[in-house]
Amino acid sequence: MTVYENIKFEISDGVATVTLNRPDDANGINIPLAKELLNAAILCESSEAVRVVIITGQGRFFCGGGDVNSLAESRDNIGEMLTELTGYLHSAIARFRHMRAPVIVAVNGTAAGAGLSLSMIGDYVVASEKAKFTMAYTGIGLSPDGSASHFLPRLIGLRKTQELMITNRLLSAQEALDWGMVNKLVAPESVLDEAQSLAAGLAKGPTNAYGAIKELLNQTYLNGLETQMDLETRLIAKMGRSEDGLEGVAAYLENRPPEYKG
Repeated sequence: MTVYENIKFEISDGVATVTLNRPDDANGINIPLAKELLNAAILCESSEAVRVVIITGQGRFFCGGGDVNSLAESRDNIGEMLTELTGYLHSAIARFRHMRAPVIVAVNGTAAGAGLSLSMIGDYVVASEKAKFTMAYTGIGLSPDGSASHFLPRLIGLRKTQELMITNRLLSAQEALDWGMVNKLVAPESVLDEAQSLAAGLAKGPTNAYGAIKELLNQTYLNGLETQMDLETRLIAKMGRSEDGLEGVAAYLENRPPEYKG
């Protein structure tokens, strides 16, 4: 079993929980944390035992973004350092987005910079009523990373994305909800409980069908109508042939709860 120093990782009852665990440094992302996040993503992607993933933070912050101290220490080779850092981070994000298991992001506190980017990768996002969101990058002369330029325009539109990225304005949790960045707000002490409750229900569901939904939605802005409908045809036929598809239909006809195993 991998020993982690910058994240906590556990699997219980089909739910993998990944907790950013540098609370004294606002859960800032440095190269060691990014490496561990990638390792956890690989384990979640490859394990049949993982049916849902929760990503959250330890302490007051969800994630304060890139670790600025690491940037300062790498002044003489900062380009190489950022290339390595984003290599690990972006590979982790890609795996979370493409794995079959739904990903729930539980934003327990402030999400800034790459922390805001990371908060947007979920299939469902629950946030503390006291959470804050800010891009922050231009405040230190940098441009965004961590998938923000992909997800934010799709979630909130180009104009609002430009506003967030260029002005660094601070969004309240309510504004993030109103803009469509998060699904639900709860009391700060209830964020992880809410995520775990949702995850427990999803862990009993048809994981392969969830994965097919993720694939469809990952492709929807890339494909034309006919290509997207062809993908729908291939995936629904695949799901119909699957053990879970057969079980779902049988359970419906027999008027009983389905028992999914995929």
